[in-house]
Amino acid sequence: MVDTAENIKKMEQALPHRYPFRMIDCVTEVEPGRRAVAIKTISLDDFFLAGHFPHNPCMPEALIVEALAQTGGIAMLSAKEAGMAFLVRVEEMQFTKNVKPGDILTLSAEVEFSFGEMAKVKVRAESEGETVAQGILVLAQGKP
Repeated sequence: MVDTAENIKKMEQALPHRYPFRMIDCVTEVEPGRRAVAIKTISLDDFFLAGHFPHNPCMPEALIVEALAQTGGIAMLSAKEAGMAFLVRVEEMQFTKNVKPGDILTLSAEVEFSFGEMAKVKVRAESEGETVAQGILVLAQGKP
């Protein structure tokens, strides 16, 4: 069972983001320095749905990438004392389905390899077991 208070505390330590730009709701799994799994529930109240698109709301792909980058940052930095992860590059990103209100995204990130203060991270977003986005992100560790 995941301790919600502890989960939020760890997430706040790993991510400098706060509402409305924290794109993950909770972290469900972490293997320090290797992988992380997080959840994002899409709600009609999410700020980005107001204009994207009014009659057919869906989560913008750029924000799906941001959610994956935040999850990747937790995977990358979970074995380190301090630091923030910055998105440096997006590689081979594919989107296969629109993400709509009511969808629950499972965001997974696996560090493929690290080089100095940078890491290449394989990411995937799924909804109801179906892949909605996947690709490779390059993240850099910065100072808090």
